[in-house]
Amino acid sequence: MKAVICERLGPPEDLVLRDIAAPPPPGPGQVLIKVAAAGVNFPDTLIIEGRYQLRPTLPFSPGSEVAGTVAALGEGVAGLAVGQRVLALTLYGGFAEQVLADAARVFAIPDAMPFDIAAGFALTYATGQHALR
Repeated sequence: MKAVICERLGPPEDLVLRDIAAPPPPGPGQVLIKVAAAGVNFPDTLIIEGRYQLRPTLPFSPGSEVAGTVAALGEGVAGLAVGQRVLALTLYGGFAEQVLADAARVFAIPDAMPFDIAAGFALTYATGQHALR
């Protein structure tokens, strides 16, 4: 599958598009998502520059916020179904064709919500809510 990869810490223009192995089947409590859109957020930039508290092992695919459809469910996942439209917070890995996410961080979206809007919704909403407090 295709993924945007951070091979070394640096600016966004250092990211590369690569063919990588698809994720394994989802484990207990996980959801495999076919990514339709990914949000690009300031924390993603901080992570690829090595200036964020989370430091994934290199190389990795950035992308902390995605929208798409459920491709597979791990054991014990309830309230979601294969083919369902969702958004997810992934920490990283979202700039790829598929990503595994913890089911607790996957949320159904309405049919009327475009994937590109859903992919940029959660972090922007949380930032706005925090600013208003």
